[in-house]
Amino acid sequence: MRKLFVIGIGAGDPEQVTLQAVRAIRQVDVFFMIGKGDTKQELIGVREQILRAHADQPYRVVAIEDPPRDRAIAATGADAAYRDAVEAWHARRAELLADEFGRTDGVGAVLVWGDPSLYDSTLRLIERVPAHFEVEVIPGITSAQALAARHRIVLHEIGEPVHITTGRRLREDGVTQGVSTLVMLDGDCSFTQVPADGLHIWWAAYLGMPDEELIEGPLGEAGPRIVARRQELRAAKGWIMDIYLLRADG
Repeated sequence: MRKLFVIGIGAGDPEQVTLQAVRAIRQVDVFFMIGKGDTKQELIGVREQILRAHADQPYRVVAIEDPPRDRAIAATGADAAYRDAVEAWHARRAELLADEFGRTDGVGAVLVWGDPSLYDSTLRLIERVPAHFEVEVIPGITSAQALAARHRIVLHEIGEPVHITTGRRLREDGVTQGVSTLVMLDGDCSFTQVPADGLHIWWAAYLGMPDEELIEGPLGEAGPRIVARRQELRAAKGWIMDIYLLRADG
């Protein structure tokens, strides 16, 4: 392989793909897609829909089965054990990518949800692969931007910061006074473990997809509705991707 594109494709809507991403897509011979099992086959389907909408050349799709990850370690809250588990998982993923890259001629690409710079491991994996090809990164619209657009809000107050974190860290660190907190990768509804008084939540699931869901309101009132709806959606689809913003009312 002589070149690899890492292309941010937005939160799920084919119309969120930028013109720069379309130009890159049209240069690619092989697209590598890491699968997440049968329950998340829909995620592969969205990528394929994006390719049908924007690619104008012959191409191949190589599906790579994602190796299992020890998620029980994450539940322990031990930072060192969690990092070790993620490192081992990344190493296995990188080996799979290296094998496929070695079999590929021409130009390859990995399509990344949102943007490769924000809570995505693709660039870290590629760093582990012996570099015999050029890498070009194409930025994409993040789920954070899509959340703000769909709720018609600004992520931060005037002149104030926004803190981007994970559900695990929200449980450990809580919400900082006067700081808007954007939470990603939260499979445990961690907003239920912070004091709800005075907090407002803007939540979204499946952003950019046909079955997109939005809920917002005071955390004490909206939180239980989000928990219930999230359980329904996960049971129906077998997977969920969601994100939310917490901020003090007023």
